[in-house]
Amino acid sequence: MSTLKFEDGAVQFRQRLAVSLLSHRTLLLRNIRSDSLDHPGLLEHEASFLRLLDNMTNGSRIEINATGTQLRFQPGVLLGGNIQHTCSGQRSIGWFLEGILPLAPFGKEYLSLQLEGITDGCCDEDPSPDYIKSSILPFLMHFGIGAETDESPPPNIQVVQRGAAPDGIRGRVEFSCPMVKELKPIDVTDMGMIKRIRGTVSSCRLSPSSCARVAHAAKGLLHRLLPDVWIHTNANTTKQCGGVTSPGLSLVLTAETTTGVILSAECCLNPKQERGAELPEDLGQRGASMLLEEVRRGGCIDTSAQSLVLLLMCLGTEDVSRVRIGTLSHYTIESLRLFKKALGVEFRARPDHDSQTVLMSCLGTGFRNMAKAST
Repeated sequence: MSTLKFEDGAVQFRQRLAVSLLSHRTLLLRNIRSDSLDHPGLLEHEASFLRLLDNMTNGSRIEINATGTQLRFQPGVLLGGNIQHTCSGQRSIGWFLEGILPLAPFGKEYLSLQLEGITDGCCDEDPSPDYIKSSILPFLMHFGIGAETDESPPPNIQVVQRGAAPDGIRGRVEFSCPMVKELKPIDVTDMGMIKRIRGTVSSCRLSPSSCARVAHAAKGLLHRLLPDVWIHTNANTTKQCGGVTSPGLSLVLTAETTTGVILSAECCLNPKQERGAELPEDLGQRGASMLLEEVRRGGCIDTSAQSLVLLLMCLGTEDVSRVRIGTLSHYTIESLRLFKKALGVEFRARPDHDSQTVLMSCLGTGFRNMAKAST
């Protein structure tokens, strides 16, 4: 197959690598921060992600020029198995998890991944493991990933030890995902009505009262929507956070509808701001407002999970898959162009003016996990 060539550097870095592996097409990235005088070429976290992909595959070939501004990636075969990796401290563990999620079900063996790095405090840029667990993992069941629990358990994420940014590089997360031969087509178009809201407040090196203040403020706003709101508090000591000195406070909220749709939102204290710049009450109200905004958009998936779900729809069997989306993000629009170029899949977007949503549909490519099919 022809090489996937991009001249705009590290744009959509993780997704382009994932599509390269899934399509078995060589990837060539040029002009990676070639105009930067301070940090030209690949950054530390991008090189760390390449090392993770190298551990997950067999036969992959990575070529980087002397300045780091050009990358040639020749994909190998996804293996799975037990893998341990230390993530770069520039990005959180969630950034790495989000990048390998479309690859996890297509290995030769059951994937058991242990990641070490930052778990909390970067949710303005990266999703946290708690958010991925509450929002994205349940949606994977629609594609048949882990749906047959008799054969293998469903995908799971467990935060063994928390580490808040910027010094919490000792956090540890365990991710497991079963392998599948092929993905099922989906038809998720009915959002339904909100019936319950659940959430978790997690802290590092802060008093339990801070968690309680966040939960109380969030519930005060959410109770205007419905009475069934329950928020768990999880206060971690310095020892439970790996002995780091960075304080952290985060909130993950999940709304479940009558049709089984799950919408999530998260927020956290910004470690780059001065300590005390945001009160716990403000954090709780901000998180509740973000969840209500996701509900208002009327989609069946979160805005942050749009590109991943659409990519899995491209890989489904040769049948039509449909999903209702609230508002297409700019990143999702760029992803649609990538899927057309690399996989040859075009989506049909049909606006629904009554609900102010967009109905996305496509015909799957019939992608099969040949490694599993041969075992």
